[in-house]
Amino acid sequence: MDCRFGRRTGRTGWRSRSGKPPVTRRRRKAKMMDIAAYRACGEELERRLRLKTFPLSLKLLEKAEDIPEGAVRPLRDRGHHLSLCQAFQISRREGKTVAMCKEDNWCFEPVVGYGLAEPPQFFLDGHNRYPRDVATQEAGKHYAQEFPRLPVGRYLGILSAPLRATDYQPDLVMIYCDSAQLCLLMLGREYKEGYSLKCALSSHAACVYGVVPAAQTGECYVAVPCRGDRYRAMAGDEEMIFTVPKAKLEDLLEGLRYVEGTGSRLPQGYSFQAEYPLPESYLKIARMIGYLPGRD
Repeated sequence: MDCRFGRRTGRTGWRSRSGKPPVTRRRRKAKMMDIAAYRACGEELERRLRLKTFPLSLKLLEKAEDIPEGAVRPLRDRGHHLSLCQAFQISRREGKTVAMCKEDNWCFEPVVGYGLAEPPQFFLDGHNRYPRDVATQEAGKHYAQEFPRLPVGRYLGILSAPLRATDYQPDLVMIYCDSAQLCLLMLGREYKEGYSLKCALSSHAACVYGVVPAAQTGECYVAVPCRGDRYRAMAGDEEMIFTVPKAKLEDLLEGLRYVEGTGSRLPQGYSFQAEYPLPESYLKIARMIGYLPGRD
């Protein structure tokens, strides 16, 4: 289905293609309260992490009606294709809402990764990586085999906007951050259950590795901005990508608030000092091991 076509719902009284009635005033108010909470989360993330760019509200599009009025469609509105990393850049730096469907994309990797089209055999045979990046075609096949992919045909595309100004409920929140901010995000994530984050890092397709695994597993994920993201979409050399599913966002913020109270916050001062003060639990464990003097 092409994202360009669809029927509006709401005040017009039309029914959506799903057959569901338009949103009533009471239901619309409740929904907007939810959206207001997401916007507040965006502002809090910016403030706590001192981010350079807006956290992104990402929604995987299942139908054309999910595209809000006024969203930028690159091919229709600007007369050219964009790579998805460039669309994310427009949202995180310029504050615009951008809808990217198959026909809007320039780089093929999110088209395959988001299931907007079947991957051609040429890709599966490893030619995306061989001979440019890897020593053998077999190595290229390994990349294709591990490439994260959503089911073909489930989604039409992806919507991005600043979380602080989102007009829709996101599926995921994507944050471009530096290593200090990433450390805080990891601390916030670990607050509830303590488990380490397990993820697969790749040099390619940050727009895929930063979205698809988080959408599939419901877990937070970390990705490295790829060459396209840096060369064509202005990702900084210091930047990493942290993605949190919407179901984990509240827990993440609760964790960030807690660790701020125990001293993990930005800005943070620096000092190089021998035998600097240790937390009491560190001292206790060191003394139990027996390499520091003192009593338990």
